[in-house]
This record gives sequence, C-alpha cells and structure tokens, in this order.
Amino acid sequence: MASILMKFGLLFFVFSLIFYPSDSAVSSIDLGSESVKVAVVNLKPGQSPISIAINEMSKRKSPALVSFQSGTRLIGEEAAGLVARYPNKVFSQIRDMVGKPYNYVKSLTDSLYLPFDIVEDSRGAVGFKTDDNVTVYSIEELLAMILAYASNLAEFHSKVPVKDAVISVPPYFGQAERRALLQAAQLAGINVLSLINEHSGAALQYGIDKNFANESRHVIFYDMGSSNTYAALVYFSSYNAKEYGKTVSVNQFQVKDVRWDPELGGQNMELRLVEYFADQFNKQVGNGVDVRNHPKAMAKLKKQVKRTKEILSANTAAPISVESLYDDRDFRSTITREKFEELCGDLWEKSLLPVKELLKHSGLKMDDIYAVELIGGATRVPKLQAKLQEFLGRNELDKHLDADEAIVLGAALHAANLSDGIKLNRKLGMVDGSPYGLVVELDGPDLVKDENTRQVLVPRMKKLPSKMYRSVVHNKDFEVSLAYENDLLPPGVSVPIFAQYAVSGLTDTSEKYSTRNLSSPIKATLHFSLSRSGILSLDRTDAVIEISEWVDVPKNVSVDNSTIASSNATVEDSGKTSEEKNDTLIPENGGVGNTSNPSTEEQGTPELVTEKKLKKRTLRVPLKIVEKTVGPGIPLSKESFAEAKSKLEALDKKDAERRRTAELKNNLEGYIYATKEKFETSNELDQVCTSEERQAFNEKLDEVQDWLYMDGEDASATEFQERLDMLKGIGDPIFFRLKEVPARPQAVEAARKYLLGLQTIIQKWETKKPWLPEERIHEVKSDSDKLKIWLDEKEAEQKKTSASSPPVFTSEDVYSKTFNIQEKVASIDKIPKPKPKIEKPVNESESSKEDVKSSNSATDESSSQGDQSAKDSENPTSENAQSKSESEPESNKHDEL
Repeated sequence: MASILMKFGLLFFVFSLIFYPSDSAVSSIDLGSESVKVAVVNLKPGQSPISIAINEMSKRKSPALVSFQSGTRLIGEEAAGLVARYPNKVFSQIRDMVGKPYNYVKSLTDSLYLPFDIVEDSRGAVGFKTDDNVTVYSIEELLAMILAYASNLAEFHSKVPVKDAVISVPPYFGQAERRALLQAAQLAGINVLSLINEHSGAALQYGIDKNFANESRHVIFYDMGSSNTYAALVYFSSYNAKEYGKTVSVNQFQVKDVRWDPELGGQNMELRLVEYFADQFNKQVGNGVDVRNHPKAMAKLKKQVKRTKEILSANTAAPISVESLYDDRDFRSTITREKFEELCGDLWEKSLLPVKELLKHSGLKMDDIYAVELIGGATRVPKLQAKLQEFLGRNELDKHLDADEAIVLGAALHAANLSDGIKLNRKLGMVDGSPYGLVVELDGPDLVKDENTRQVLVPRMKKLPSKMYRSVVHNKDFEVSLAYENDLLPPGVSVPIFAQYAVSGLTDTSEKYSTRNLSSPIKATLHFSLSRSGILSLDRTDAVIEISEWVDVPKNVSVDNSTIASSNATVEDSGKTSEEKNDTLIPENGGVGNTSNPSTEEQGTPELVTEKKLKKRTLRVPLKIVEKTVGPGIPLSKESFAEAKSKLEALDKKDAERRRTAELKNNLEGYIYATKEKFETSNELDQVCTSEERQAFNEKLDEVQDWLYMDGEDASATEFQERLDMLKGIGDPIFFRLKEVPARPQAVEAARKYLLGLQTIIQKWETKKPWLPEERIHEVKSDSDKLKIWLDEKEAEQKKTSASSPPVFTSEDVYSKTFNIQEKVASIDKIPKPKPKIEKPVNESESSKEDVKSSNSATDESSSQGDQSAKDSENPTSENAQSKSESEPESNKHDEL
C-alpha cells in the first residue's frame, strides 16, 4: 500500500513541476532479459504526466518474447502462450545475446535449456532460424521487433505518436551491445534520445522528489534482476545557481562507481530448482529417462518452477504440479524454503561481491552510506535480503522504490529532460560515467610503441558526454584501435579491441609539404567523442603542418609569429589549400606590402617602405577515416540494414492484416450470436417482422455461421466484412423498426409538448417584447402550424401502415423539425431591446459658433478660437474655467492653440 501511495505521490509531484504544456509525448523503455516495461511522459489534457503503459492483457510489464508459428509472428503475451508447446519457436533472452559472439550465445542457450535453432552469421554473431527452416533473423532484427512492440504500447496508451524514447541498459553493456541496441531501435523506427544506465534511472526516480540543500548523501542502489546483479554508489548533493536574478538550490547526483556480476540473477535460483525437480522426476520414472533431453518437458517444468519460487518468497513451503510433464506422466512435489536456500547456498555469497567491491574501491564505510535501495524482482527473496542485512549491519533495508518500475519511471524523467516538447520546472542534474576505461592505440609504419601511441582516452567513470583529442607526430598513414583498458571486459568479449579505423591521406600530405620550410614536424590530431549513451567514436582526424615563411611587411611594423586560423587551411575540393591559391599575404595591421595606396598618392605622401619578416602559418588538412572493425560487434551493413528494414515492414503489414482479419471475424461471430439471442428472447420482434422474414433471416445466420467454422477458418478480412455487411443489410432494418416502436411516440409527445409551450412564449413576446420583428414571429407561428399538421398527417398514415413495413416517419424526423423551430425561437429571443434616441441640446457656444460662421469679417485667429469653443462644448467644463480662458491674454490663447 505504501508503494502505491508513493507512486501516486511521485506522479502528483512531477505534474506540479511541469510548467510548459504540450501535446508532445516521449517514452522510456526498460528492456530486461525476460520482460519489457514502458512508461510515457505525455502532457495531453486529461492524462497523467508520467504513467506505465499497459499491454493488451492489462499488465504493466510484457514478456520480451518473439515467436514464429506457421508463418505468423507473435510478440509479447501472444508469444508467451506458446512457450510450453513450442519452446524451439519462442525466442527469449534476446537482450543478453545482442552484440555477443556465436559461441557465447550457444553456451547461454544450452545452460538455460533453450532449444533454439541458431546459426552463425558472417560477422560471427548469432542468427535465428524460424519455423520454415529457411528464414534467418539477426539478433538486431528480433530486438527491433520487441522495441517496436514497446513503442506501439506507448502510442496506444498516450493516443498520440511517440517516436522519441530513452532506453535503459545494464551498466556492464559494452560498446558492441550499445551500438547494436541503437541500430535495433533505428530498425524499429524509434529516435533514441539517449541510452541510460539502469542505476541512473533508479537514481533519478529516487531523487526527483527530495531536497539535498541541507544534506548531501551517499546511496547504494542494489539491483538483482533475472540475469544480472549490480551495485551502484551514487552521491546526491546540491549547488547554488542564478535563475531569473535569484539564487536557487539545484539538486544533482553523481554516479561514483558501479560493480556487477552479469551472470548472477533470479534465473540462477530457478535453475537450481529446475535441476532439483528434474532429478526427482527422473527417479520417479526410472528406466534411464532424463527429462532434460526433452525441450517441451523442460519448458513446462521451468514455467512451474518460476511460480514455485515466487510462492517461497512469501511462504515457508511451496508445491509444484506439472500435468503430463513427459510421456503422459504427471509430476507433483513440494519444497521448503530451507531446502531452496540450501540449493542456492553459493549464490548468496556471490550476491554480496558487487557491494563489497563498491565499498573497497570507494574507501567508504557503512556509516558513510545513507541508504541501500533495493530494486529488481529477485531482491524479494528473503534469504538475499537477510544476507545483505547481515553484511551491511542494518536491521532493515531501504525499499522506497518500486522494485519493478523504478528504472523505467526514472528513464521517463530523463526523456522529459531531453525532449524539446516537454519541460520540467525543476530538474535533477545527472552526472553518470563510463563503466569501462577505454584506450586508444596507434599502429603504422615507423611508429614507435610508447606512451604516445597507447594512451588512456576515457578513464573509468569519466563523465558522459565528453569530447577528447590526441595528437601524434607522424608523417605516414596509420591505424587507430579503440580498446577496453584492462581485464574488465563485457560478458562474452575475449578481445579488448572493439573498434578499428584506417587513417589515410597523411602520407600524401607529408610529401606535399616536405619541401616547405617546416617550423616543426608534421603531426596528426584525432578528435573523439563519448556520447551521452556511453559510445566512444573517432569523429575526425587532421594533419597539422606548421610553416615558416618570409613575407613583405611595412617597415617598422612588427609581425607576430601568430598562427593563421585553421579555417584558412581547409582543403578545398581541388586539393589546394588557401595558402596555395593566393601567395599574396595581407599583413595583420592592414598594410598591403609594396602595393601603393591610391589615396596616399593623391595626397602626395612618400611611398611606403617594406621589409622581410619571418611568419609562421598553421595548416590543417582533413584526413580520411575508414572503419575496419570486425567481429560480432560491428553494425549491420547498409545493404543488410535495408534488407532488414524491408523484412520488418513486410511483417508489420502482415501483422496489421492479421489483426484486422481477427477483429472482423470476431465482429461477424459476435453479430451472429447477438442476433440469434435477440430473436430467442425478444417478443417485440414479432411486431416488426413477418414470420417469413424472420425465418429467412435465421437461415442466413445459420448459413454464415456454418461457413465461419468450416470454410471461413482461413478466410480473408474482406470476406468477413462482406458477410457481415450482408447480414446487417437484412437485420439492421428489422432492429431499426424495433427501436422506432417506442422512440417514435416519445418524439411525437415531446414535439407536441413543445408546441404547446411555444404558444406561451409567443404571447410573452407580444406583450413584453414589442420591439421584436413581427415577420420573425409570424414565421415561427407558421412553422409551428405546419409541424402540427405534419404530425397529424404522419401519425394517421403510420396507423394505417403495418409495423413490419418501413415506417412512414421516424423519431429523427420529428426531432429534426422540432430543433429547427427551437433554433429560430432562440435567435428571436436574443434580440436586445433598442436603446432610446437622445437629442443633443443646442448651447450658447454652438449658437455663437454659427454666428461666427455666417460672418465673413472674422479673422483666422477668431475662427480658431471659435473652433476651440466648439470643442469645449463637446467636452463641457466648469463655467469658471471657461471664463478664465476667455479672460486670458491673446498671446496665451494662441500658445494653447
């Protein structure tokens, strides 16, 4: 209950922070090993600002599954229903396979008893064969399907297009995994604002509603999910900043360190139970049977084990029951929590290692830690909590965050901060760092291996994002390698190098400028960027050439050894620098060498004297970069990407048609059952249709129903729509007549009642509103009389017409005519009473003014004075003021005018 109130409190708090309304929406996606969660930030009126998008089963998280069955693709909940029957056709653990080599994925699937048909692609990564044994999907394509599914949930929830998203990743994700995830999102049509480390998402949600102005704090976030465990040390504080001229306190947090075990999670505990129960079943069956060799049986067992583990978190014992586990044999057993904890004995010690390493490398003691927040589904296991409490020396652990939704809600806040369409009045500053140390290494002809050719480019926990550059003295083409700094490598990675580039153009540039007067050796500069998503890339390289040349300058004018801006040395398409195109140099003081100044010659001054000065110039020549990365970490090529995009679009189109077909089939089936039920339960239908008509309609319903369950099983959406329209063409008139039986008299009664009241309205107009136009009132009277006559005539005709025949008039006809009169009455009733006319009295000033006009002997000055008097009469003043004006000297009056 407390967690629910906390979530509502957070939503209310965030809503109070938002000051810039918008119809824009962004989303966050928490992509896990087994499930995916989606949150939406949407400021559309009437919706919560941040909310979890539910799936088609009204659940807050969806299985991260993709299945192909008989040529049909199923995702999420639809695929989950096939796991036990077709375990080889339902692909899971997709997140943990992205960017990994084939051998690693093969080992993972074997350990989890996943009977997937996988192949090794040209990159050394894994591909998945579908049920037709021909089509192969890359890991990026499967991941794109899940991300597109998540994006569709966000759009359905927010009711507006959602293309911008923040996606969470575990901290141990390396460069290959992050690049592959971004490419998968691109395939899914998602614009990724940023990847965010899971611990940063949790820290955002933790700190958004707190104030750290009076107290900074260290907080450890401990997360054990399905397949991995990590602990992150985060420092929350505040700083003062100027905002609108005022000093305000701004909250922020910095990730100090993070440690992990990528192969320890809740599924490790489940596997211990699977092995335990598999041994039990094998003993019961005997005859050398090993249930582990049968994928369907293992899929059933794993599904029930998951439930048993959840029961053990709240009870001291739990049963397990699997119907027809293998060879029509049922399996039933029980296990105590004590036995479960014994089976997982070594896992409890492993679970403490991330926290131990965190404290060891940070130098902090437990007394320095303000809180230890638990997130991740596996942290609900009582034994795990007890081990953490024992190690940390705490009676209770902190559980202020929702273990399942903390990350996705925090990532949604990050998406709101990054979005252009949504603004938060209060932001929580986030400083995250690279979980890996990264180095750059250069190799090439005549390059001596030293500290200049191998340098630490990104120290561990370096701030995201960042830009860096390095330079090396060299005159030949070379290669650049980016690698992890030490033995700390992402899971599945055996070689530290993750990117390679060939830099060319330096040899030609060196030869070209070698004959010039070089003031220093030619060198190459390399510019790198570490993105907000934690991806390191080589952006550009330049050759830097420094030349010393003698130039003519005016005598007694010194020329500094300044460096010309790099923009003057940009290589044009022709291959020439600006220095080669124009050999005439303009001195810095604006002189023009020996060239004479025309204006000076005209004045007859002596000619300027020049002298030789040595000047330095710096030229920057862009070099060409070609990526040469190999292995499973390389992204899909342009051709492969385009092919994958086409495959996914074809699948999306096919899925849309399948959903439309299923919807129309359900509509047709529902119409048949609903219509038959009405005929069976409604006695009024006999009044509006003949027995022959009813029998014919029933025969048509039976005919379509038979077709639906026989030939219609594989019918198209068009065929379902045609039969539905045909049935409605027969049934709709019948049900319309049935509806009109009570509706038409009600409409007539309401109309006559209104006409009766209209007479009173007209009488009031004639007695109390005499200004109303008579022709308008007459028009209303005429329409009223016509409606009375029309009602009398139609009612008389309807009485002569059978109830099974089309009605002479409908309730809609009556309401339409009545509403027309009501509109006219309302418009007349709004006509305002005219204001009485007021005649202006003629005063003395106006009389004198007329006299002045009739007299031609008045001067222009007198006329002006008369005009002023007229103005005074329009804006009357006191007589004293008027007298005073007349008694003023002539000159004063003229000044006023």
